Amino acid sequence: MRILVVEDDAGIASGLRSNLQQRGYAVDVCGTLDSAWAALRSEVFDLVLLDLGLPDGDGGDLLQRLRQSQAAKDSLPDVLTPVLIMTARDQVADRISGLNLGADDYLVKPFDLDELEARMRALLRRSAGRAHPLLLQGDLVIDPAAHTVLRAGQAVELTPREFALLVLLFDSRGRVLSRQQLEARLYNWQDTVGSNAVEVHVHHLRRKLGESLIQTVRGVGYFIPREERA
Repeated sequence: MRILVVEDDAGIASGLRSNLQQRGYAVDVCGTLDSAWAALRSEVFDLVLLDLGLPDGDGGDLLQRLRQSQAAKDSLPDVLTPVLIMTARDQVADRISGLNLGADDYLVKPFDLDELEARMRALLRRSAGRAHPLLLQGDLVIDPAAHTVLRAGQAVELTPREFALLVLLFDSRGRVLSRQQLEARLYNWQDTVGSNAVEVHVHHLRRKLGESLIQTVRGVGYFIPREERA
């Protein structure tokens, strides 16, 4: 999952990037409204972490601009991108204002990183249209919170990138995602992406979780079929 952090404090931004990357997220950082808007207009992000006090204006203006965007369907910026405000403004009026502008959640600094990730997971679940915290299919049980995978009750070890790819495909079950779409959601601007990086991760996931789990549409991309229910 790809996260955009809009934060002008270099220390906070660096700490968030490092911690979230260790947890398997692809993270990009912008320190101004202008750079954040340019990023949202050119890249797909699963979630925005938005500070309000920025050097070239108020983060609320960026949020309002995003929510009022008239971009055509399937073009950028995506007006439905979840936004979590993270700010030192702790008054009730500030929280109400942020939520009324279109924020999906509001977290006051300083905050615990585990709480931040729990709120992020909740927003990502909601964005994917699911309420259950676990991902279930056949004999697989995936726990995004614990970053664990069970196959027939046995733990399966995945790398952070493999886990992120698996969750992304699960959240898009039944929909084919191209290599370019997957790369855009799994890697940040600083990552060096090999031409066959996605193919390698898919190969490893099939080896660990079963050859039939991830299907290929030749020349198009990959998908996990929706499980048929009796």
